[in-house]
Amino acid sequence: MEVTCLLLLALIPFHCQGQGVYAPAQAQIVHAGQACVVKEDNISERVYTIREGDTLVLQCLVTGHPRPQVRWTKTAGSASDKFQETSVFNETLRIERIARTQGGRYYCKAENGVGVPAIKSIRVDVQYLDEPVLTVHQTVSDVRGNFYQEKTVFLRCTVNSNPPARFIWKRGSDTLSHSQDNGVDIYEPLYTQGETKVLKLKNLRPQDYASYTCQVSVRNVCGIPDKAITFRLTNTTAPPALKLSVNETLVVNPGENVTVQCLLTGGDPLPQLQWSHGPGPLPLGALAQGGTLSIPSVQALDSGYYNCTATNNVGNPAKKTVNLLVRSMKNATFQITPDVIKESENIQLGQDLKLSCHVDAVPQEKVTYQWFKNGKPARMSKRLLVTRNDPELPAVTSSLELIDLHFSDYGTYLCVASFPGAPVPDLSVEVNISSETVPPTISVPKGRAVVTVREGSPAELQCEVRGKPRPPVLWSRVDKEAALLPSGLPLEETPDGKLRLERVNRDMSGTYRCHTARYNGFNVRPREAQVQLNVQFPPEVEPSSQDVRQALGRPVLLRCSLLRGSPQRIASALWRFKGQLLPPPPPAVPVAAEALDHSELHLDAVTRDSSGSYECSISNDVGSATCLFQVSAKAYSPEFYFDTPNPTRSHKLSKNYSYVLQWTQRDPDAVDPVLNYRLSVRQLNQHNAMVKAIPVRRVEKGQLLEYILTDLRVPHSYEIRLTPYTTFGAGDMASRIIHYTEPINSPSLSDNTCHFEDEKICGYTQDLTDNFDWTRQNALTQNPKRSPNTGPPTDISGTPEGYYMFIETSRPRELGDRARLVSPLYNASAKFYCVSFFYHMYGKHIGSLNLLVRSRNKGALDTHAWSLSGNKGNVWQQAHVPINPNGPFQIIFEGVRGSGYLGDIAIDDVTLKKGECPRKQMDPNKVVVMPGSGVPCQPCPRLWGPMAIFLLALQR
Repeated sequence: MEVTCLLLLALIPFHCQGQGVYAPAQAQIVHAGQACVVKEDNISERVYTIREGDTLVLQCLVTGHPRPQVRWTKTAGSASDKFQETSVFNETLRIERIARTQGGRYYCKAENGVGVPAIKSIRVDVQYLDEPVLTVHQTVSDVRGNFYQEKTVFLRCTVNSNPPARFIWKRGSDTLSHSQDNGVDIYEPLYTQGETKVLKLKNLRPQDYASYTCQVSVRNVCGIPDKAITFRLTNTTAPPALKLSVNETLVVNPGENVTVQCLLTGGDPLPQLQWSHGPGPLPLGALAQGGTLSIPSVQALDSGYYNCTATNNVGNPAKKTVNLLVRSMKNATFQITPDVIKESENIQLGQDLKLSCHVDAVPQEKVTYQWFKNGKPARMSKRLLVTRNDPELPAVTSSLELIDLHFSDYGTYLCVASFPGAPVPDLSVEVNISSETVPPTISVPKGRAVVTVREGSPAELQCEVRGKPRPPVLWSRVDKEAALLPSGLPLEETPDGKLRLERVNRDMSGTYRCHTARYNGFNVRPREAQVQLNVQFPPEVEPSSQDVRQALGRPVLLRCSLLRGSPQRIASALWRFKGQLLPPPPPAVPVAAEALDHSELHLDAVTRDSSGSYECSISNDVGSATCLFQVSAKAYSPEFYFDTPNPTRSHKLSKNYSYVLQWTQRDPDAVDPVLNYRLSVRQLNQHNAMVKAIPVRRVEKGQLLEYILTDLRVPHSYEIRLTPYTTFGAGDMASRIIHYTEPINSPSLSDNTCHFEDEKICGYTQDLTDNFDWTRQNALTQNPKRSPNTGPPTDISGTPEGYYMFIETSRPRELGDRARLVSPLYNASAKFYCVSFFYHMYGKHIGSLNLLVRSRNKGALDTHAWSLSGNKGNVWQQAHVPINPNGPFQIIFEGVRGSGYLGDIAIDDVTLKKGECPRKQMDPNKVVVMPGSGVPCQPCPRLWGPMAIFLLALQR
């Protein structure tokens, strides 16, 4: 029935306004959520102050047509910081539990393609107050020679806060200051982190041994309470002192259990002990209890520095460090160095030769090396020398120098590295010296200088090394500065000269360098070669998807272009229409196949039969990519106009409202003219919809179209769907949701009625000087435990969704408590006004309902215009109150609590209109009855409208 009524009453004339309404975006930032204050600072920037942990809500209110898109971005505290994307493309920015690091400047950028984007900003200042930290320091100095010593104590209180904290020092319960005690000094030191205040106790006196409290405050900004910390100073107060149960360097064997004790030797108050490890956390399985650290079955990875720290906030923390070294050896390498003086790179008889051996060990300096020749210990002589710590080689390297090489020096040399007396296996490396020992050469195998693979496949780059011995091969990138290998390393070793890559991608294309290592071979200039890697990948095309609109009978050119690919050429281009293969289109201009970078399809005319989906598949022999074109003559979607001033119109005496719907047509000249629009109106949560065709004449670009939707039910929202129709048929549909909003503008002849259905309650506000507030509720939000026999069951319309305002008179309310609801400020443009409203005063403890007028002509002056007291029954009744303000004014509904809790008073449907009230006033003590029934209206259905009022008047 509701839908039928909507069909009959929605036939309002259709309006067109000929002006273009496209307008650039405008933006304004407003705040919601839990802001403490929003203020303007001295450089006219908006500052939003919020407490850390609260919810930040910023709204970017935009105007402009088409509807602007909103994007939020942020910078940190200073303009020099990098711009950070918040990835919020919405008009509302919401941050739950905001942190101090999220403070800074927030930008709202609104753009709609018309003119330049609108950018507004607001600075968010996050307020916080951490727990203060109090530390004590003392100095002892000689005064006047050695006659006596002066002991000075400094109590340092530090806190992190925003805004800057205020410090208060107390001794016991007494506040300290310079003027009251010459023995104290309070100052702020320079170059400290955080905010700091120091209490200096000069030449310590007996009364200075007491409890000291540092209280910090941000003056209750954002409701942040003060915080404090207390320290008791005694004649035994002292900083912590430590000693270790082991040496500062502790060398152990792998597998041993290690226990280190950190012993307190001083400190008052009793210090707290803590163990830490660097680098990284304590080893898995390590146990720190008080000052004792236990590590079971230590391994080489457990080596490092272990720190024991004692703190008691007196003086500096005491710290002792143990360098734990777990014996280990790895990576045994050798080097063959020909005669350096003669700059030789080959082994030659009569020249010097040096063999070097090195292992990575912990501890490095404890490693011993032993040389063997042909299985026997090498004998030292004038021509055979063993050296250690050669400055040209890594630390703790053993070198065997052969002076004036003889044929008898050829043989197999063995270097053995060991930890004497430790259960660590020896490491050895073998070097063969002969006439066949030659330096390396490196080359790329034939046909492997350029490697071409497809993206996603494995690849193998190879360099061949010749020589004896054969050293490892190191790989790196050449063509990209500081580029890393796919492994993430700048350099990668391969024992066989092959660099294996898994699942290559296009970013791996380029030149790779291979070169010989200077270890496990000759210590000479590295030999190198290069390999080119080409990664083939499928083509990338544009447009990937395109919507092509054209009027019926007009030609269309479709073009699919190759952006990139490897190889960068088109091997084939296939066109399909609705999945069916089309004949290959002839090229407009003859071009060599290698130079072709696009494919085109020409349609002579758009028809209903030629409309649909076209695909162009471009291949480069590696893969293919597709351009998709949607060709049609259907109209683009309408663009709803969101800047309509006061689109909602409410109707007195009924729970209906009308809505002014406005829109423009997007690019109307792209296709055939729009003939009409199909309008669908559906109440949310309902299935039925009203459908209507709206004929139009020729629509111009930027022309504002308008249609008035009527008999919409308060407070329901509706989904609106609007579809343009041309000779081709239906175009793209646009949809939006419209919501009921109460009027908040000054009274006018439109005679707006406030039903209190919107949370903004028509701009009414709660008076801050009264005892309690009015409450907005409906039958669905009523407290099920509310007091019986008082208050209305529903609003005046009788629907459970309808809202009204009422005063709750249960505890803690007392006799005479007042609640005031204040209207917006109205500019008087007439001599007389009439205030009409419905009231409900039911209960044996009903107090009074007063209507006051607050004149703003010269200050604020409240005058009584109407008053009613006592129980008036469980019915809604209407009052008309004439007022004649002499300047800007507000109306105030004042509810006064009676003698008990059964005294709830409610109001609904407030109307303020120009002119005098109806001459025949309805007696407020009479009950409104339904026509012909003699039954009181509980409540009176406003759905009757003016006809019901007319019948009621005839009956009377």
